[in-house]
Amino acid sequence: MNVANKPSERETIVADLMKGTVDLHVHSGPSLMPRKVDHIEVVRQAADAGMKAILLKDHYYPTMPIAHLLNKHLDLPVETLGAIVLNNPVGGLNPSAVDYALKQGARIVWMATAHARNHIDHDKKDADFKNKFPVNSKKTVQPIPASLVDGKGVVTDDVKLILDLIAQADAAVSGGHHHIDELYPFYEEAKKRGVTRLFLNHPTYVNEGSFQDISRLVSMGVKMEHSICMFVPSTFYLFDKEHLKAAIAAAGVDNTFFGSDLGQNNNPTPVEGFRLMIELLLDLDYSVDDIRKMVSTNASDFVGLQ
Repeated sequence: MNVANKPSERETIVADLMKGTVDLHVHSGPSLMPRKVDHIEVVRQAADAGMKAILLKDHYYPTMPIAHLLNKHLDLPVETLGAIVLNNPVGGLNPSAVDYALKQGARIVWMATAHARNHIDHDKKDADFKNKFPVNSKKTVQPIPASLVDGKGVVTDDVKLILDLIAQADAAVSGGHHHIDELYPFYEEAKKRGVTRLFLNHPTYVNEGSFQDISRLVSMGVKMEHSICMFVPSTFYLFDKEHLKAAIAAAGVDNTFFGSDLGQNNNPTPVEGFRLMIELLLDLDYSVDDIRKMVSTNASDFVGLQ
């Protein structure tokens, strides 16, 4: 190898930390939201980078059949996982949709995201939020807002049944884009019904959680997944490195992992996002062992990968 082209020590460390990474939050296409990479491209890129697994997430359709086909026919050294998000196109907070998804191998069930009442309220009142969230490429019918709890703050019967199904399948659940006030009774109910794989994505974003909320939820057994796109250069950039350090400290390294939340146009790819996050964590002086936990082993253990 030409000395000029020899990787630097830093590049070697980053490449090594990319091996075995797990991304449980990939927004590849096709999708009604414009995407930079499709499902096949993102799996091939993940395999080239040495990643262990990626999970395909679309806001509007379940991805288990796609994951099955990719695993069967691409024959690549990366596992592709499927999931379901409980927005309007699958009937909202619909136990039947969850039942069928889990029986086809869904590893994660998200409560409503774009169609959570909390998300829709943000979209109406917060221009910056509206401008940052991807816009559908075609006009759709007016969404019906979803809530996890009734007017008295009690988890609804449909959500209770969904949690029972998740517990039976030993799958994972996220509170989606619902408000932090809904999430406390939701996760308490999930625990009571035997769900053990609990997590929350981007807790300080649309959910409006504080660092204190992060610590409290972690004490309840909820893991924290932070969206890489909100900490690295992208159209979603929101939080500086001090916010990142505080968020990790609030949960602890062992309860923290990262999902790229990438795949949109005009953004880094999921693989590029993971490299940028590893670089940022190195800049913040996290140890190689702690970084590996947050980009690899914590997420792997969380969803029960072999």
